[in-house]
Amino acid sequence: MPLYMYEGAYTPESLAAQIREPRDRIEVVKPAFDAIGAKILAAGYPFGQYDVIVVYEAPNDTAAASLALAVAAGGAVKAAKTTKLLSGQEWIASLTGAQKVAPQYRPAR
Repeated sequence: MPLYMYEGAYTPESLAAQIREPRDRIEVVKPAFDAIGAKILAAGYPFGQYDVIVVYEAPNDTAAASLALAVAAGGAVKAAKTTKLLSGQEWIASLTGAQKVAPQYRPAR
């Protein structure tokens, strides 16, 4: 299954609610991932621009987009991004493909 990384930054209101009632939000939202046939592989709460990161497998891009849209519509995040990740095999295939493209590509100079 394709891999994705979701990064989200909570709104001040969401953070205030979490301070009032501390819970592991990754566990709370796990049913939303289950609903699209996704599996959380790794997750955590980093310092910095984003407050939560989840690396997960999902059946396809549409499923990943559905999850991102539902989270955005909930209003608890002020900024988010989903990044599709390539597996090692996909990365090698991309590098091999680049070998074919590179001789044909001419940058503007």
